[in-house]
Amino acid sequence: LFKNNMPVELAVAPIAWSNSDLPELGGDTTLETCLKESREAGFTGTETGVKYPMDPETLGPLLQMHQLKLASGWFSGSLRSCSVDEEWQNLQDMLHTFKSLGAPVLVYAETSGSVQSLKEVPVTQRPVMPESEFPEYGRKLTEVADRMEDYGVKMVFHHHMGTVIETEREVDLLMENTGPSVRLLIDTGHLTFAGGDVDATTLRHGSRIGHVHCKDIRKEIWQRVQKEDMSFLDAVLEGVFTVPGDGFIDFAGFARILAEIQYSGWVVVEAEQDPEKANPLEYAKIGYNYLTKVLSEVGYKF
Repeated sequence: LFKNNMPVELAVAPIAWSNSDLPELGGDTTLETCLKESREAGFTGTETGVKYPMDPETLGPLLQMHQLKLASGWFSGSLRSCSVDEEWQNLQDMLHTFKSLGAPVLVYAETSGSVQSLKEVPVTQRPVMPESEFPEYGRKLTEVADRMEDYGVKMVFHHHMGTVIETEREVDLLMENTGPSVRLLIDTGHLTFAGGDVDATTLRHGSRIGHVHCKDIRKEIWQRVQKEDMSFLDAVLEGVFTVPGDGFIDFAGFARILAEIQYSGWVVVEAEQDPEKANPLEYAKIGYNYLTKVLSEVGYKF
């Protein structure tokens, strides 16, 4: 049915083992456990996390030992409130590590004023960027992304709950106001949480998609989060996110769309939840098996 020769690789984010915004979640879990279990679940890649040493001389051998590649990692951007040159300086250490270890992309999110890590602030109270600000913001972002591409690590922009780029409309505005060097990270969980249409957005920006985060949503918890106007962190603690195949998002349909836009690259299971309630290894295996199944069905090879 599908003549799909595009390669994908599956990675898992360490956030299921140790949460950077909620240190009490998995605070005692060692990096060793996280890496060992990531590989045991079947994944060949990982993203960086709160416990990862960020110098390539330490991180490289550690990943090699566990037969894992560096897929990417999160950078908290502040380009709304700083200059292009300042942000370029802020990125230097991470870019050096990522390039040294062969990570193809760096996950950039605009976190100026973000409420994603504030437990007391409802996610609905996030900052909103006026539409009139998008052209100038997009110009600056493109300049940073151009420099990153020249350096050898591409930018993928992460729309994220609690930040100024959260909704489908904001993703569209960002794409309209940036050049091709700004690639899009499509995150199934965050866009669904924000009320967006994941499939339509993925199709619309297919040529710009450079990285994929797969997480599922537990519908009844998501509805309660909205009704009770919870903070993003409280939503996570309640279990709004889970691994693909354990919520209501149609990943078989999403896999078809990835094949249609001929996506190739990393597909990352990133489902932050309480490790006490959701055993990270167990859930990593569920996510791995389910994604392997739906991606194989549309012709992806591993």
